[in-house]
Amino acid sequence: MRCPFCHSESLKVLESRSAEDERSIRRRRECFDCSQRFTTYERVEFSPMLVIKNGGSKEIYSREKLVSSIVRSCSKSQISAITIDKIIDKVESSMYQDFTREIPSPELGEMVMKELKSIDPMSYLRYASIFKKINSISEFVEEMSLIEDQIINHDLEFASFAQR
Repeated sequence: MRCPFCHSESLKVLESRSAEDERSIRRRRECFDCSQRFTTYERVEFSPMLVIKNGGSKEIYSREKLVSSIVRSCSKSQISAITIDKIIDKVESSMYQDFTREIPSPELGEMVMKELKSIDPMSYLRYASIFKKINSISEFVEEMSLIEDQIINHDLEFASFAQR
């Protein structure tokens, strides 16, 4: 481990504790050389998960790619980076629990949409419009009315994350 500021290897751990998901450890560190403090997370490394694309090709699952797509869909909302991390952690947890080595991309997309739908309907619609390949205004309006009906019928309860 090196200091991200001065690249020194002289570090000390100030605090260690279980992270929110209880599947990782959060460590607060300080560099002896530059006195900067930073946080690191240790997670269990799983064998690589393959995503089966619609055309049948396979690619290695990328957390960064998932983060990018969710951040894009949440860009105009008040959803915090912490909440986005919680969404991704929950999706990954389900993914590794329900699938062994491969996951079809439609399944992965549905998991993300389920989480977004419970947090922010607009972010859900932005994500769904790309994932479901909505190409017309009528398809978009139809998806919007489904969400609206669920909200009106109280079928959709929004998650209450402390930090949005």
